[in-house]
Amino acid sequence: MNHCELTGRLTREPEVRYGGQDNHTAIARMSIAVQDNKDTDFINVKALGKLGEWTEKYLHKSMKIEAGGKIKTGSYTNKQGNKVYYTEVLASELHFAETKAEAAAHGQTADTDGFMDIPDGEQEELPFN
Repeated sequence: MNHCELTGRLTREPEVRYGGQDNHTAIARMSIAVQDNKDTDFINVKALGKLGEWTEKYLHKSMKIEAGGKIKTGSYTNKQGNKVYYTEVLASELHFAETKAEAAAHGQTADTDGFMDIPDGEQEELPFN
C-alpha cells in the first residue's frame, strides 16, 4: 500500500497553475519542511483539482499543515539534456495543523478564538468535510 502522512511547514507560497484537458484543473505545488529529531527534509507535495483550488485559497508560506497521499516518482529531461529524477507526494488530503495563536508565532494572522477563519459559503469546498 502506498500511503504517507506528513506534518510540516510550507517553505514558500504554493504555486498554482491550471491545466488538464479543459485548462481549468488546478495543479498546486508546494514544499513542506518536515522535522525528524535533528534533521529536516523538504518534501514536494502536489494537489490537484478541488484540493488544488483549496490550497490556493487557504494555504500560505510558513503554515503548519498535515498532508496525506501517495508517493510518486518520475523523471524528465531538462533543457540541458540531462535526465532529472523526482519524488513527490500526490496529496489526497490536506489539513491545518495549528491554531491561529500558534500560527501568529510564525507570521500568520491571529484572532481571539484560536481558530482559522473560513469564509462564509466555503464549508462545502473543504477537503475534510
